[in-house]
Amino acid sequence: MSTTGIELKTRRRGVAETVELLSSMRFAITLLVMIAIAAIIGTIMQQDRAMPDYVNQFGPFWFEVFRKLSLYTVYSAWWFLLILAFLIVSTSLCIARNAPKFIRDMRSWRDSVREESLRNFHHRSEWTAPLDMVPLAQQTASRLVDAGYKTKMVDKAGGVLVAAKKGAGNKFGYIFAHTAIIVILLGGLLDSNLPIRFQQWFMGKTPYAGTGLIAAIPPQHRLGLGNPTFRGNTMIPEGQASDTALLQQADGVLVQDLPFTIELRKFIIDFYSTGMPKLFASEVVIRDHETGKAFPATIKVNEPLIYRGIAVYQSSFEDGGSKLKLTGWPMTGASDKSFSFEGEVGNATELKQGADVYSVEWSGFRPFNVENTSQNNDARAVTKGKSLEEQFAQTLSQHSGSAAKNVGNKDLKNVGPSVQYKLRDKTGQAREFLNYMQPVTLDGHEVYLAGVRNNPSDQFSFLRIPADDEHGLREWMRLRAALADPSLREEAARRYAARALPPGDASGALSAQLQESAAKTLAIFAGDGNQGGYLAVSKFLERIPAAEQEKAATVFMKMLNGAMWELWQAARVRAGEQPATPTEAHGRFLQQATNALSDSFFYGAPVFLALDDFKEVKASVLQVTRSPGKKVVYVGCLLLVLGIFSMFYIRERRVWVWVKPAPGGGTHALMAMSTQRKTLDFEREFEDLKTKLPQSA
Repeated sequence: MSTTGIELKTRRRGVAETVELLSSMRFAITLLVMIAIAAIIGTIMQQDRAMPDYVNQFGPFWFEVFRKLSLYTVYSAWWFLLILAFLIVSTSLCIARNAPKFIRDMRSWRDSVREESLRNFHHRSEWTAPLDMVPLAQQTASRLVDAGYKTKMVDKAGGVLVAAKKGAGNKFGYIFAHTAIIVILLGGLLDSNLPIRFQQWFMGKTPYAGTGLIAAIPPQHRLGLGNPTFRGNTMIPEGQASDTALLQQADGVLVQDLPFTIELRKFIIDFYSTGMPKLFASEVVIRDHETGKAFPATIKVNEPLIYRGIAVYQSSFEDGGSKLKLTGWPMTGASDKSFSFEGEVGNATELKQGADVYSVEWSGFRPFNVENTSQNNDARAVTKGKSLEEQFAQTLSQHSGSAAKNVGNKDLKNVGPSVQYKLRDKTGQAREFLNYMQPVTLDGHEVYLAGVRNNPSDQFSFLRIPADDEHGLREWMRLRAALADPSLREEAARRYAARALPPGDASGALSAQLQESAAKTLAIFAGDGNQGGYLAVSKFLERIPAAEQEKAATVFMKMLNGAMWELWQAARVRAGEQPATPTEAHGRFLQQATNALSDSFFYGAPVFLALDDFKEVKASVLQVTRSPGKKVVYVGCLLLVLGIFSMFYIRERRVWVWVKPAPGGGTHALMAMSTQRKTLDFEREFEDLKTKLPQSA
């Protein structure tokens, strides 16, 4: 029996200590610090992105570590929800422990105080009045009521105690503030994906990771109309409609059915001169599934449509499947024959090049691009202190980055439409390309920008293809094909030798030697199946003794320029056209064309797709949310404001006046006053009462 009693007391003591810990301030502060750290992580690390983006950003090892910690979905992670639950429990226990004491204290008059205790107060005053004891007590109570106090008279041995209080309601501030924390957290949990998690845990709902029509997605991947809370997106092209929203998950999407259909009649967009969107809005028609009611509406940024408890926000905009017409140019082999090609943004088109089959995945189209084209980004500048190979390897890297940098620059201009796509080979490997439709003027020359990158996290590196006299690509493509043709290179070498030697030396050993050198120069630059361009030239020159490299480089580049001119003329003659006139403009074109040919070895695509025409189709991205916790959070915020106001702006004051007969006749009064926070206002109020209470009626 004794042992049982000890065990029961120990158990009770353990429960009491646990409750005290959970309701303590140090425990609550610890939880708040953990929530703050989680919020910082969630702010720095973008949430709910596609998993491949995190792999590219952090690498396979750290991607897996962060995934196990749920850092990609911090605000819906189990540990974050557990912290919120503990904070709710802690705050609730804190209120349960302290609220009754506060309420008792607010109701209490503290009339058990003794006269000796009042004399120990710092703020006290004494006076004698000719009135009897009871009338003086009544007069004092009346004056305290006039000052805004509630009063109570208590008979004491040999006297009367007047107890007064004012501002006792500031204790409600503590209760309101702590209750507000609970209400706000509960509202946040209502609007979190916890209800969706419950459906996944107990109702068999799973994310959908496949492709296909939304209407064909099985029920286990769909959330019903009764789902209490969700936040998803729907993309609607002009002229089409949607009655679902997609909720992004770590390993797929969940489809949320809506009680109405949203039809996009027209998408409106306006831009600033910098190219940033100034206004975008959606003109829609809403059709209720239950009543059949239909009505028009306009959804703008910060002006959502709210219908049947669901808010529809204008989130962003995308391409809705623009129709593209392009011209394909071979980037390998000795052919320069172009071909017509078509595509639709959001879909894929098969591309055959000889025995190889590729898939062109059209990922984006922009009808105009406001870019900064005034910068001097000469990738040919010689960098001192670097080897020839490092200098030439730097050529393409200096084209890195979008021409859209420095958006605030005064030299911004619209450079026209652009198309973005991925070219995927039969092994599944893909590179991404960004091509501008019109030539762009850079450093005073018209060039076509052809961007390429291997990973979505990389910036585009740009190949600059010079525009010809017709502002097109024909001449450069012809020169590229000629460089890949051994017979045309031999013809160009022969023409170069004939032009370089005096007429009397045009035949013989010197001519043959010069022709052979020119042919070899073109072959080195062409690569002949290997890496060509300036990188191949640098590797060739490095085999020459260091003392002779500079002289050899000068001779080589002079011969290359002359042979490339003859190669261009030979290609034009073969195509049935007249040779180009040797003008300064053509000389600049040839130099830029040679630079672009060197860079083209880094392009890594069998074709170049040039945009010729398009039919734009706009699409609106709408965010669809149901958030019942929003009103709960509003109530919590109201309670928080009331609590803070009560704690900081309502000051509790207590006044006691002990009235008893004076030894020499009349009545003696002893007043004492206290407050939780001594301020200048309290001092003034005490002095005011000390003056008014003793005054005769």
